[in-house]
Amino acid sequence: MTFLSDGKSNPQTPWVYSDIVKDHFFHPRNFVKDDEEVKDYDAHGSYGSPACGDEMHIWIKVDPQTKRIIGFKWRTFGCASAIAATSIASEIVTKDGGMTLEEAKHLKPQTIIEHLGGLPDRKIHCSVLCDKALLEAIHYYEKNYS
Repeated sequence: MTFLSDGKSNPQTPWVYSDIVKDHFFHPRNFVKDDEEVKDYDAHGSYGSPACGDEMHIWIKVDPQTKRIIGFKWRTFGCASAIAATSIASEIVTKDGGMTLEEAKHLKPQTIIEHLGGLPDRKIHCSVLCDKALLEAIHYYEKNYS
């Protein structure tokens, strides 16, 4: 079943995503609505794919003593998979006091996909954009604060 922007179903075409993807698409976590929300964040990274048109922006806030990511905000222009992947990544990275920068460098698209309950094969590339944007933010942080 396909779900429309108002959350109602459209019986014409099947919904090929997990309920987790649906939840993160319709109720994204840590989404930046206003740039004021990230004015005190330490680093920004972005990544886009001309092939699909998706573009991701990620901002991170890092604890300078522990080098843990304690804040992860994002804005993604793209499909349901791209939005859900970035939303769930923001939870993965900040869970339990946050990943260290080193741990976050090793966040794999497969981990994001598993947390989403899977993605259709043709949408897996959307989860790869997220880890690339996160790496850009980490590299910016390390270049400017380390």
